[in-house]
Amino acid sequence: MGIKKKLGLGLASAALGLSLIGGGTYAFFSDTEVTHNTFAAGTLDLSVDPGVIVNLKDLKPGDTIMRDFTLANNGSLRIKDVQLKTAYTVTDAKGNNGAEDFGKHIMVRFLWNWDKENEPIFETTLSDLKAMSPDVVQKTVLDPFFKKNGGLEPGAVNDLWVQFDFVDNGKDQNVFQGDALNLDWTFIASQMPGDAK
Repeated sequence: MGIKKKLGLGLASAALGLSLIGGGTYAFFSDTEVTHNTFAAGTLDLSVDPGVIVNLKDLKPGDTIMRDFTLANNGSLRIKDVQLKTAYTVTDAKGNNGAEDFGKHIMVRFLWNWDKENEPIFETTLSDLKAMSPDVVQKTVLDPFFKKNGGLEPGAVNDLWVQFDFVDNGKDQNVFQGDALNLDWTFIASQMPGDAK
């Protein structure tokens, strides 16, 4: 065997040895597992029943209107609070109201939540209520653990009562004859703060 053949065979043997050593370096056991995870968002779903709380005509000073309605949490998340936003427009039938606001003569005597407390949440005129955002599902008295126990749990229903009075102020209120007041109450539900899961 010539030197060239010996040298070639030696190089081939060295390459084969190196490949076996390198291949042996990367040989190991392995195992693989896959997890299947889900992130599903909850729902915040507040409903009001009935959709029209008051629809009256032929009111006169001194009239009182009492109505009830329910707020229900139809979602899967707890509602922290329900803020009440008030907006109204007045149709001045005779165009003679001037600076008089019909809403200042409609008193919201109480908004009562029988499921939270046996006391009024507030008592004010519709005009003043426009600047407020009361929480209508609050609990005003502290529970034994010194936490406010308001809000609405999923599936919970609160029964509320409201009384409106067309206030007879003992003065001439003729400017309101034939007028109409269209009231929009918007109930805004908020979620509880996020939790560590």
